[in-house]
Amino acid sequence: MRGVTMKKGEPVDRALKRLKTKLDSEGILEEMRRRRSFETPTERKQRKLRTASKRNKIRWRFSNAPAAEVTEAAE
Repeated sequence: MRGVTMKKGEPVDRALKRLKTKLDSEGILEEMRRRRSFETPTERKQRKLRTASKRNKIRWRFSNAPAAEVTEAAE
């Protein structure tokens, strides 16, 4: 069961924000939104391609930056 414990004197808004970030990091909110309506196999492939391209773009950006610094340091 997912949840957060409220600290003494903590506003409800802050506890809700902590809960939302916890659920978002675990991917529960995204899955809930996705399951809200039926998704055709074509839509599923398109969604997976979109997320894969975002992941690869970030991976490519960070994997190429240190390599350039290493070659400069070797020279």
